[in-house]
Amino acid sequence: MPEVKISLRQLSILTALYTIGSAILIIPSSVANIAKQDAWIAALAGLGFGLLILALHHQLSRMYPGTNLLQMSEKLLGKWVGKTVNLLFLVTLFLGGPVTVMYDIGSFMIIQILPETPIQAILLLFGAIIVLGIRLGIEVLARSAELLFPWFLLLFLSMTVLLLSIVKWERAMPILEHGTGPIFPAVLSFLSIAYLPHIVLLMFYPSSVARPQDAPKAVYIGSLLGGGVLIIVIALTILVLGPDLAAKSAYPSYMLAQKINIGNFLQRIEAIMAVMWFITLFFRITVYMYAIVTGISQLFNIKNYQPLVLPIGWIMVSLAVFIYPNIPFKHDWDKRIWTPYIIIISIGLPLLLLGVHGVRNMFSKSPGKTS
Repeated sequence: MPEVKISLRQLSILTALYTIGSAILIIPSSVANIAKQDAWIAALAGLGFGLLILALHHQLSRMYPGTNLLQMSEKLLGKWVGKTVNLLFLVTLFLGGPVTVMYDIGSFMIIQILPETPIQAILLLFGAIIVLGIRLGIEVLARSAELLFPWFLLLFLSMTVLLLSIVKWERAMPILEHGTGPIFPAVLSFLSIAYLPHIVLLMFYPSSVARPQDAPKAVYIGSLLGGGVLIIVIALTILVLGPDLAAKSAYPSYMLAQKINIGNFLQRIEAIMAVMWFITLFFRITVYMYAIVTGISQLFNIKNYQPLVLPIGWIMVSLAVFIYPNIPFKHDWDKRIWTPYIIIISIGLPLLLLGVHGVRNMFSKSPGKTS
């Protein structure tokens, strides 16, 4: 992996945009479908559990501050077992991560904005930008995030303020109408998209951060900021659209922008607001892809990852065209396959590595060295 360094501020912003990612489009619907008007409660609980997951990742990174996730795996599991686990991790992450998010971009565009445009054309154009960004490296991506983040905040705050006039608080009532039963599945749905994928960040933090000892704090700040944005979007979705419409809509946050109408003058600005989602989607995919291409280069001892970017980017775009036959199939896949998988690699894998580390330390202590 190339020797690169990003600042703590850049890491926080990159983490925030990665956290929001595709979640800003798809989480409101999935959480509202389960928890109805209590979706905002599930999101708040999800933020709390997300911070616990980050604490687990921090504990792993603290043990080996100069290495990334794949290097930790090889050190603790051995060369061949570690390489096998790393290969499975990268291949499955590739299918469930960047390929799936690319599909989300394509389906969103052809359903909401450009229905007459072939999905292949949309994915090729977006894929070309992603490939260019990854070839330039994580430092350039971090600086780009720093430049685009104020624009994201401006659009997000504008949308929030413009929607306040049509908020109906009674749509959030009654609170806990169905008890606490639906809350946990909704929290799990929230975590599977927003926080569990943060395991990918261990591919370049803390090893690629200028002050590694402070990197976890930067990740916490970015995760809190990103989670706060998602909670506000989910709350607005419930308060403006209502739980039933939010649950039935594929992209309820886009419908929020369509509801903006100030004096019959300021309206139909959802295409401008879509820029906000494109920014977060771009950084979600580029972080995924940077982790995958650098991981493959490390796995096969390739000194420069850049020659891998174009072919893997081409595979990503090609698979995104036909990986899911339709949106209901994808929703079912997210629930039955993605959620258990991301729990295994985000919680199970760190716990396994921490357990192996503890066992090794226990057996490495000889009686003569104990006091």
